[in-house]
Amino acid sequence: MSNADSSRPQRVVIVPGNGCGRIERANWYCAVAAELRDSYGCDVRVRSMPDPDEAKREIWLPFILNELGADENTVLIGHSSGAVAAMRLLEDHKLKGAVLVSGCHTDLGTESEAISNYYPRADGSNPWRWDAIKANAGWIVQLHSKDDPFIDVSEARFVAQQTGSEYVEHENRGHYMEPKLPDVVDIVAKKCGLTKKQS
Repeated sequence: MSNADSSRPQRVVIVPGNGCGRIERANWYCAVAAELRDSYGCDVRVRSMPDPDEAKREIWLPFILNELGADENTVLIGHSSGAVAAMRLLEDHKLKGAVLVSGCHTDLGTESEAISNYYPRADGSNPWRWDAIKANAGWIVQLHSKDDPFIDVSEARFVAQQTGSEYVEHENRGHYMEPKLPDVVDIVAKKCGLTKKQS
C-alpha cells in the first residue's frame, strides 16, 4: 500500500508501558483512542500486550506488526517501554510517524528493564541503529517531563538528539500517567493533517 493511499482511515497503534496488564484501565490509552476514533475517524488499535510485565522485544514487536497491524501508513504512539519498542521497530520497519512519551535509551541500571532485550549491553552488543530509526520514521515527536520519577530527562534529551525528533519538554507531568493526554491527540491530528468530524 502506498503512502498516497487516502482511502483508508488513518491507522494509529497505541503501545503501553510495561506493567500494564489491562490497558482499558490504564492511564490515557483508551481516552486517546476514543478521541482519535470519535473526533477524527481514525482506525485505532489499542490492546493489552502479551508479556505485559517484562515487555520482551521478541514478543512485543511481532505483536505490534502482526496483531495490531502497524505498517508504513501507521502512526505509533508509545509510552515508556512502548516508546522504546517503537524505536526498535523503526530500526527495520517504516512508520508514517511515531509519538514517543517518556522514552529512554538505556536499561536505567535495572534488571527488570534489561530483561526486555531492547537496550544496548555492557559488552557493546545490541546497539541502537539511530540512522535506521531516522530513515524509517516519517516523523518523530517526543514528550518528556523533567520530574519523571522513573526516567531522567537526560535519557529523553539524548534520544531527541540522536533521532532529530520534535522534542517537547514539560516541567511537572511526571511519567504521563494521567487519565487523558490531549497533547498526543493534537500531535497526531496536526502531523497527519486530520480534521474533526462534524457533529
